[in-house]
Amino acid sequence: MRGTTQPSHLPVMWAQVMDGLQVRRDGRYLDGTFGRGGHARGVLDRLGPDGRLLVMDKDPEAIATAHALFGADGRVVVRRGSFAGLAQWDEAAAGLDGVLFDLGVSSPQLDVAERGFSFGKDGPLDMRMDPESGESAAAWLARADEREIADVLWTYGEEKMSRRIARAIVARRAEAPLERTAQLAELIASVMPRGDGKIHPATRSFQAIRIFINRELDDLEAGLDAALSVLRPGGRLAVISFHSLEDRIVKQFIARHAKAPPGNRRMPAPEAFSPTLLDVSGALRATAQEVADNPRARSAVLRVAEKLP
Repeated sequence: MRGTTQPSHLPVMWAQVMDGLQVRRDGRYLDGTFGRGGHARGVLDRLGPDGRLLVMDKDPEAIATAHALFGADGRVVVRRGSFAGLAQWDEAAAGLDGVLFDLGVSSPQLDVAERGFSFGKDGPLDMRMDPESGESAAAWLARADEREIADVLWTYGEEKMSRRIARAIVARRAEAPLERTAQLAELIASVMPRGDGKIHPATRSFQAIRIFINRELDDLEAGLDAALSVLRPGGRLAVISFHSLEDRIVKQFIARHAKAPPGNRRMPAPEAFSPTLLDVSGALRATAQEVADNPRARSAVLRVAEKLP
């Protein structure tokens, strides 16, 4: 029976996303970060025979999963690529009733050591969501100068020891290239002051390098603009963020399109403001039970906005 079937392994904030999207049976929806399809299944269960689900992901393994799960369903269309370019996809440009972005790295990517995302599993130092495109983390660390490495660690990881870590990376690569996640994690830990042990000393650095290598924040800004351009009036935008840099971009995007900018008595009167979005949720967080079941949900923030006529 269709309607409310939940996947056996729930993706983060599954119920809140379904509530936020308010899926209509005949609507057109886009999941811009398919992953392993948990949210997509929920949308598809709510669609009727005339509904449409568009699926995107950078990761070829995610796209292979999408074809395997939904390839026989005529309501589903799959495209490999970043959601930053969703407006260039004719299927999306035709108009959408809902868009979902579930940001950051997926659990399957973290769990496979060969993808190079996790400092807890030794593997090649790659970190690319699309391993067939762009520069790997190892290649970038082999050529970037000390200042660039430090700037990336500070900007995208808010790592206070960014200069010390960058200096250590440059010194180590002069002896031998950094090619494994365990090498980088151990090097970072060796130059960090002893902490309280709650998080691994390489956490912020790995996050920063991953965000930089995959252009995640640039893609997010472009994707939000693209989503707004293709949403129909009454359509919903739902975005799950996992750290403050992502959430700040989403929060500011919604506010910029929902609220008039503050006035300044010393400046000429601004032109009349016409909002294009309605903030319908504020910042939503996972329930205590979900966090207990899935610790990754602890840092998740969901924001939902509606396109105005």
